[in-house]
This record gives sequence, structure tokens and C-alpha cells, in this order.
Amino acid sequence: MADGLLAGVGLGSQAMTPQPERMGWAVEEEPAPLEKGLFQDEDSCSDCSNHDKPGSSLPSFVPSGKTHFPEIFQTSQLLFYERFKAYQDYILADCKASEVREFTAEFLEKVLEPSGWRAVWHTNVFEVLVEVTDVDFAALKAVVRLADPYLCESQVSSFTLECMNELLNLKEHRLPLQELWVVFDDSGVFDQTALAIEHVRFFYQNIWRSWDEEEEDEYDYFVRCVEPRLRLHYDILEDRVPSGLIVDYRNLLSQCEESYRTFLNLRSSLSNCNSDSEQENISMVEGLKLYSEIEQLKQKLKLIENPLLRYVFGYQKNSNIQAKGIRPNGQKVMHVVSSTMMTGLLRSLLRDRLCQEPCKEETEIQFHSDPLSAINACYEGDTVIVCPGHYVVHGTFAIADSIELEGYGLPDDIVIEKRGKGDTFVDCTGVDIKISGIKFIQHDAVEGILIIHRGKTTLENCVLQCETTGVTVRTSAEFLMKNSDLYGAKGAGIEIYPGSKCTLSDNEIHHCKEGILIKDFLDEHYDIPKISMVNNVIHNNEGYGVVLVKPTIFSDLQENVQDEIEENRALKIPMSEEEGTAERVDLEELIQCATGKMELYTRSSFSEQVEGNCEIVNELVAASTQKGQMKKKRLSELGITQADDNLMSQEMFVSIVGNQFKWNGKGSFGTFLF
Repeated sequence: MADGLLAGVGLGSQAMTPQPERMGWAVEEEPAPLEKGLFQDEDSCSDCSNHDKPGSSLPSFVPSGKTHFPEIFQTSQLLFYERFKAYQDYILADCKASEVREFTAEFLEKVLEPSGWRAVWHTNVFEVLVEVTDVDFAALKAVVRLADPYLCESQVSSFTLECMNELLNLKEHRLPLQELWVVFDDSGVFDQTALAIEHVRFFYQNIWRSWDEEEEDEYDYFVRCVEPRLRLHYDILEDRVPSGLIVDYRNLLSQCEESYRTFLNLRSSLSNCNSDSEQENISMVEGLKLYSEIEQLKQKLKLIENPLLRYVFGYQKNSNIQAKGIRPNGQKVMHVVSSTMMTGLLRSLLRDRLCQEPCKEETEIQFHSDPLSAINACYEGDTVIVCPGHYVVHGTFAIADSIELEGYGLPDDIVIEKRGKGDTFVDCTGVDIKISGIKFIQHDAVEGILIIHRGKTTLENCVLQCETTGVTVRTSAEFLMKNSDLYGAKGAGIEIYPGSKCTLSDNEIHHCKEGILIKDFLDEHYDIPKISMVNNVIHNNEGYGVVLVKPTIFSDLQENVQDEIEENRALKIPMSEEEGTAERVDLEELIQCATGKMELYTRSSFSEQVEGNCEIVNELVAASTQKGQMKKKRLSELGITQADDNLMSQEMFVSIVGNQFKWNGKGSFGTFLF
């Protein structure tokens, strides 16, 4: 098995040559700044890898500093699949959480050299060279002695030989394997030892949680915990997770660890107390509250760790963009963006846009060579006119004021392309923002091409060439999209959050993973969004045309919907808006429509279109009904006996008609239960 492990990870390690700025000690893969030891400075190591050396297939590096330590095996640059294969095939296999330590010890017994190798004992305070004389596999510790000559480097003060011997005596000369970095040996004898210790070190630093052992072992530990956490770790390294979500995850992890430590201390104090005192009863109540809090934190962590749920839920980022408001002098400025300005273009611009109203008071015009500088110069009520051209930007369009951003010409002639890594392309928080006639191209982004955090944003006659998610409509935001083309999203073309308002009319949404994704949350106080979908063509998406994400509690709703029909007779949904009239269909008819009991159209050519529209309406009405029931229950619990019967009607969907669903991989509509 040792040979298999080396074959599985050695090749990848060679292929991935260590970069000096990425080399350090325990956590150099972490992208966020962390506390560093002496050898964790970005430039503190020089690459001494020599692949021509006989025997060893692993690279090495020499930590620079006052003390000249020997070369160290460089094992921390392993790829995802290398770690994945090692944990799945050799270390953990199908073990339970309670068996992790036992399986790890068995693995180490097979691949670890029990003695005869040297290592650098690395802590946050000092580094010292030691020799390993034996290994306690069950305890995951090595028995060591100081190497000769004595090499030590301290971060805070000098450690004499006597002090270090005293410290080792206190530890009984037994050190955790994860604190040891194996000294390089070109014979290849200790390659497996270095790799094995690296896997143990990485596991306990990035995968293992102190509460894992107490969780139920319904599934094997690798599938339930190791794989999702490993994927999240590498997604973060490779800039595939929004920075805000990374911060949220680390904060949740810290909170959960702190709460769990408090819970363990409280439980220990209770176990040592035999009396039925009042203090014990109070402690038991506190323990139950802590347990409930820990379970909620663990659930949130799992949502982020799971790649599918992470994609479905995203995170609630609070945008810190500040609106400038109206200019001190009250003037509104027209910003013209053009890389070059020919006389013909200037004449047309003056005729069509700048001098439309001769009697109007003088308007200030500012010229810009790129759209980002124009938007940054805007105040409330300004207009940005982008002339034909291909503009490359590297920052984020942060639009906090009510402005108009319009292209002068056809969208294909006015292209704004974002390059460089970053979370977002266009961030909207203004009260009333209008964007029209522009083609946006997204590259190397973590989040979507357009995010509406709050306020209203109107997008008309635009083209969105996405790479991750297309448009995200956050809670309490409003989005109006007309006559636009959206494609290429690796996630959903449009993500609609609870409590938002979204109107989609005459658009094409195609060649995305999912067309439209309507989100729900575990928190029941979020309202269902108000959505209008009219005459959109949703086609060639990998999954569904429209996906509704909702809690499992909704899956039992259909059994009780019929019981609610009479109570909700007043509930109406407009299904058509021709000639300004709104024909309304009650809840019972909608359910019949979705189950094929009602023939609204006679022509067979419309059968797929009608089925898709009615299926969406039925599911959304069901979800809205359940939300209304939850609201009434909460109001009743608060002592409010007369709940508003119109609560559900206020949440209903405005219009879902005339949409065409073609060639979507899984069909027109689907539901994801979590």
C-alpha cells in the first residue's frame, strides 16, 4: 500500500513545482492572512527542489533564517485529487467518525518509518531540530530527542539547550506528529513518512472538528464530512468562493468551536454534581440552549461545506456602498464614455441625446475614456452614455445612486468586459437604477455578473455573457428585465431570493446550468418573492428551466392543500394582461391546471408551454400558502388572534404566462428540497 500511496501523490507533487511565495509551514495554503512563525514569511524560504537527485520523488525547501536548518520535504502543495485519493483509499476509507483515530493509526503503522529520521519540531514560538527514536501510533505521537548539533530558532527569546531538554522532559519526549516536518533525504526512504505526516497534519488542521466524534454515524465519515470540507478548502484556494462567504464560514466555525468548548465544560461540571440543586437545574437549561445553538451553527456550516447547497443558498452579503446623493449645487451631469470621439459620432450624439430639448437649461457634460471612471464620478440623477467600443475594466461597478447607464447604439457594438479576479461585476444598491443597450462579458468572477442588493434595477435591451451566476436579486430588492439575452452561467441564469420582486419580460435565458433559481431559506420569516414572467424563452439549459428551492416541510404540503381551498377562495392570481385586463384564477383552478384537469388551451402546439407555466404557478402557490400558515401561527403565538387573511395574497405571484421552455436537460420546472 505504501507504494500505491506514493504513486498516487508523488507524480502530482512533481508536476506542481512549489512557488517561493506559497512555501511556509503549516498553513501556507490558506489565502487569508494568518499568524506566522519564523519560517512563514512569504520570502522566508528558498526552493531547493532538485528532481535530478536519485531516489526521492518529492521536492524540498530550506527555511531561511539565522539558524541554518537542513532541507525539509515540501509536501504541503498537494493537489485536491491527491489528498482525496489518500483519505478515501488509504487512510479513512469507510470508517465512522469514532473510528478515525484508529484507522489513522493503522495507516501510519504501515507507511511510517518507526525511527531513524530527523524532523524540525515547529510551533508558533520556536523551531528545533529533533531525532525520532520511536513512534506511538495509537497516540499519533513520535518519541524524540534533540539532534546533535543543537539547532533552534525562537521567535520571542533564546531557548537554551537546558530549557529545551526541560520542556521535552515535561512532554515525556513525545510530540504530536503534525508538529513535525521531516528533514529531506534524497534516498527516497522517508518519502512515505513525510507524505503520511502531511496528510495527518492537513486533516487535523482543516478537516477534523472537535464535535465530529459525537455525531451519529449514519454514513461513513469520508462522504459525510471529509469530502465536502476538502472541496471547500480547495474552492477557497482557487477563488471559487465569494470572499463574504469565506468570512461567514470562518466566523461560524469560530463561534461553533467556542460554544462547543463551553458546552463540554458545562457538561463536565454537571457530571461531577450529584445534587438536585437549583444551580444544577439552571445549568441544565443553559446546556440545552447551548446544544440547540451548536446544532444551528453546525447546520449552517454544513450548508456552506456542501457544494450543492453552497451554490443554492449563497450568502447574504451586506453591501457597504454609500450613495453620494444629489450634488451640492443641485446640478445633474451627463457623462459620455468613449475611447475616441469622431466628429460624426459627436454630431449624432449632440442631435440624438445631448441637445434633444433646446429650451432646457444648460447641462454639464463630462467625458471619460472608460465606463468605470464615469460611474465612480456619478451623483444622484446623473446619466452615463457609453459610445460604441470595447471597454475592458478590472474593478467593480458599484452603483449606489439612482443613475441611468445606457449604450448609444446596438448592444453588440457596446461591450464592457471585466477581467481580473473579483467577487462581482455590477453591484446595485441605488433606489432606481436603469441600464440599457450594453453587452456585459464576465471573466474570472466568483459571483454573478449583476447583483441587486436593494432598491430597483431595470435592465433593458442588454446582453449578459456570464461565467458564474448571471443576475442575483437579493432579499428586498426589485429587478425588471426586458428584451435581454442572458447565457453561459455555470450556475443559475437568474437567482431570486425570498422577499424580492422580479419582473421578467420578453427575455432569452439559455445555455446556463439552470435557467431561473427561486430560493427559500431555513428561516421561516422570509417572505416568498413576487415574480412576473411573461413571454420569456428559457431554453438549452443543462438542468431545469426554473428551479424552486424549499425546505422539506413543503413536501407534505400537497396533502393538505385541498383542505385550504375553501379558506383561500379569495386568493386570485392574474394569468393574462391583454388590453389591460387581469383574468384571475383561484387556487383550486390553479391546482387543476397543474395536474392537467383543466384545459385552458386547445391547440396542442401550446401544450408544453402551458404545462410549464401552470406547473410553476402551482408550486409557488403551494409554497406561499405554507408561508401564510407559518405567519398566522407565529402571530397566534404572540397573542395576535386576528391574523391578516390577505397575508398570502400579498405574497402571490403577479403573472406567469406565455413562457416557452425548450430543450432544457431536466425539463421546464423542478423542485429541490433541503
